[in-house]
Amino acid sequence: MNNNENGTRHGNAGSGENRRPYGERNHGPQKRRRKRIPKTGEVRKITQERPRPKEVKPSEFRLNKYISNSGVCSRREADKLIENGRVKVEDEVVTTLGHKVQPGQTVKVDDKEISPTKKTYILLNKPKDYITTTHDPQNRKTVMDLVQDVDAERVYPVGRLDRNTTGILIFTNDGELAQRLMHPRGQVTKIYSVELNKPIEQKHFYKLKNGIKLFDGWMKPDKIAMVDREDPRKIGVEIHIGRNRIVRRMFEALGYEVEKLDRVIYGGLDKQGVARGTWRNLTEKEITQLQRVSRIR
Repeated sequence: MNNNENGTRHGNAGSGENRRPYGERNHGPQKRRRKRIPKTGEVRKITQERPRPKEVKPSEFRLNKYISNSGVCSRREADKLIENGRVKVEDEVVTTLGHKVQPGQTVKVDDKEISPTKKTYILLNKPKDYITTTHDPQNRKTVMDLVQDVDAERVYPVGRLDRNTTGILIFTNDGELAQRLMHPRGQVTKIYSVELNKPIEQKHFYKLKNGIKLFDGWMKPDKIAMVDREDPRKIGVEIHIGRNRIVRRMFEALGYEVEKLDRVIYGGLDKQGVARGTWRNLTEKEITQLQRVSRIR
């Protein structure tokens, strides 16, 4: 094999001025790509006049959304009001669920005129002995008694807390958000502080951790942990299931009585700085947080 003076193979393939960087292949002179000419029928006229933007008309609302945005109730409850003939549009009873409310029309629920209001979102630290309802026929204390000074035409509680359960309860007049937060397929995280009437046995603790069969289906907490190792009566439970009295029932199924139940986290929000029985407005960041976690998956 013949080499030149530089120690390379014969020819100028290895000369410095023609040598390519290591790892780069020499494909020779690159061909210039030709611009593709569209076929007949594909050519568009550049000078073609652009269509004018459509005129934006005042928005119309589905009747249940109109009622919900007015702070009366959620959309689902609004459907029941419509079906029961309690809603009027322009003084005529409407029972069609898909009815559209046109701009300028008047809507009445139980002969009281309503209109969409500014959205309000508050967090209440609920005390014991208050019923989570907007009205109680027995005239017992309700959570509505605690939010009478809210600067809004009307707000209502999102979901329920038992009479003897304390902690975070959200109120709003945003019916759409409330409906999503309460939806069965929702993934809104709730964390409870539980205090039992007696220390929990280790076998029962692990049974709850692995899931337990209740009369209305399988129940498995997202997380469960001992809050105080020196006091095995105190347990922390994280769930996203919204079934009625679910935390109390899971312990009762194993022979325990829940003496104290406090919801300390709801959808990532806590009640720090909110005294029992008082409320505060949610921040814009917290409202966005609830809107994010309430997306149906």
